[in-house]
Amino acid sequence: MPSISEIANKVPMMFRAQIEGRCQLQRIPRDKSIDPDVVRWASEWVERAEVTVPEFGEGVEYQDCRLTWRFVTNGGQDDGVIRPVIGARGIPFYPGSSMKGAFRQACDRVLQEKARSPEKDSVDISAEQIRRYCGDKNDLLPGILRFHGGYPTSADWTKNLVDIVHPQQEWQVKTHNTTSKTGGAFVQISLYQPELRFGISSSEPLEPTEWETIWQIWERALSAGLGCRVCAGYGQPKTHTKNVVYRATLRGQGAASQLLNRTSEFRPNIFRSSLRGHALRIFGGLTDANQAEALVEILFGGISGNGAKVGLLAMAFRELKPAIVTDETYDVTGELYWLLTQEIAADELVILKKLVRQLMQFAMLLGGFGRSWRRASHEIFKSDYNKHLIGCHWSWAGNRSPLAENSARKLDDVTAVIDRVRATATEWLTYRGKTTASPIAPPTDWRESWHLQTVQVWGRVADTADESEAIAWLHGAPYSDDYDTRGRAMPLRIKRTSITGGNIDNRLNIGRLWHRMYPIVLRKPDPKQPDRFLPKETPRYLELLTLFPDDSPEFDRFIHYLNEQQDEFKLLWGEP
Repeated sequence: MPSISEIANKVPMMFRAQIEGRCQLQRIPRDKSIDPDVVRWASEWVERAEVTVPEFGEGVEYQDCRLTWRFVTNGGQDDGVIRPVIGARGIPFYPGSSMKGAFRQACDRVLQEKARSPEKDSVDISAEQIRRYCGDKNDLLPGILRFHGGYPTSADWTKNLVDIVHPQQEWQVKTHNTTSKTGGAFVQISLYQPELRFGISSSEPLEPTEWETIWQIWERALSAGLGCRVCAGYGQPKTHTKNVVYRATLRGQGAASQLLNRTSEFRPNIFRSSLRGHALRIFGGLTDANQAEALVEILFGGISGNGAKVGLLAMAFRELKPAIVTDETYDVTGELYWLLTQEIAADELVILKKLVRQLMQFAMLLGGFGRSWRRASHEIFKSDYNKHLIGCHWSWAGNRSPLAENSARKLDDVTAVIDRVRATATEWLTYRGKTTASPIAPPTDWRESWHLQTVQVWGRVADTADESEAIAWLHGAPYSDDYDTRGRAMPLRIKRTSITGGNIDNRLNIGRLWHRMYPIVLRKPDPKQPDRFLPKETPRYLELLTLFPDDSPEFDRFIHYLNEQQDEFKLLWGEP
C-alpha cells in the first residue's frame, strides 16, 4: 500500500498549495539541471487538456484574430503568479465578461473620436445604440449583445507556455554597486502567438450592416490590446486602427532570450524596457529622483505609492516575416508601434508624440535593445571574434524609416539628437506641472542619469565595419608601452575594469561604457518621383562611445587619453 507521501507526490502541481516543497511556481532553481515546478505544472496541464477546441453554438457570430506575440488573462488562482483563465476540459479562454468590458471601452473611444472629428470616423454609432448593445446599469436595462469570449482555434496553444519576466531597471540605471543585484526573474504562463476565435450573439435579429458595425467596434477593442501586460506587447493584434502615437520599421540582430524550458525566443518587450530606462535616465538629469520616477510611471505605468498605475503608452511589435531564432541568436525585421492607452489633451498629445519619437531616435543612436545592448555586435564588427555572443545591432528598415527616423548622418547630428530629447522632456515635465533643476544643479544620484556632469559622448566616423577602434580596446591586453604599431598613443587596459564591467573577481559588474556602430544612411533622389528620396546605404558608421565616468584611476587615465592622446574620437556631448 503506497504511503501518504507517495500519494501526495502524485497530486498534479495545479492542485497543490503554493508553499516550498509542494509547488512553488515562482522559484527558479540555481541548478540548471533541475526543472522548475512551473515547467512540470505546464506539462501536466497540457497532457490532460482537451485537444479539440470548442465551437460556438448556433446563432453565434464569430471572428478570428492572430495575436503578434504572447497573450495572458490572469486567472488569479495562484498567489503571485499570472496564468490564464482555464475553462472546462482544461482549455484556456478569454472571458466573455472581459470581452464585454473591452467592447464597451471601445464604444466610448469611438464616441470621443466622433465628437472631436465627426468627418474622420468610419464607425457610425450613437450613444443610444451603445446603450442598446451593452445595456445601462443605472436603468437596469440589459443589452441585446451576448459576449461568448475567445477560445484558441487550434491545439497550438499548448506550445511555449512558460514565460518569464525579468525586471532590471533599478540595477541597470540607478545602482552604483552592480555586484549586488536585487530582485530576480518572475514566472508567468502565457499563450504564444495564439489565434483566438471571439463570439458574439444577439437576443434580437440584426441586419448584416449592424453586425458590420459591431465587428468594427470589436476591431477597435482589439487595437488597444487584450488581457494583461498589453503595455509590454502582450495581447496585441497584427493591425492597429487608431491610437498610434509612433510607428517605425526596424531590423535587429543579437542574442536571443533563453526561456526556462531551454528554448530561445525573440521578446518584443525589450523595446518597452529600453525606452523606459532611457526616459528614466533623461528625466534623472533634469529633475529630482522622486519626480523623475513619477514622470516615467505616467508614461509607462508602474506600481508604487497607492497601487498600480496605467501608463499613457503601450507597445506592439509586428514581425514582417518570421524571426530567425536559433539556440543563441535572433534576426528580426518588423514594425514597432507605440500606442496611446487613454485620452489626453490635444496639446499634450503633440508633445507626447514628439517625446516618444525622440526617445526612439536616442535609443537607436546610442545603444540597442535586448540582451547586451550596451555593446555593438562583435559578430558583425569583429570578424575574427568566435567566442560567446556579445552585443546587438539595430537599424532602421524599409523605405520610410531610414529617411524619416534616421536622425544622425554626421557627428554634429549626435549632439542635436541629445539636446532635442532633453528639451522635449523638459517641455513635457513642465506641462505636467513638475519642476526642472537649474543648469548648475547636481544630477540625480544614479549611475546613469543623463546630465552634463555625469555623461560624455565621444564619436568618430568608421569607413567600414572592420574599422572599429573601440572593440580592440574592450578586449585588448595591457600594452607594453603607450603607442601602437602606427605610432598612436594607446590607453591603459580597460577590459574587466569599472569602465567595461564584466566578470571581475567572480562578480558580475555592469560597465560604464556603451559602444555603438550606427549605420550612416544618406538620401538619394527617387528616379520615379524626383521630388522624393530613397535611402542610400553606405559602408560607413558613426562609432559612438557613451561614458559615465566614476572616480577610478582607470577612468581618469582613459578620459585623459581621449582628451589628450588621440585625435579620432571627438567629444560630442558632456563636460570634458
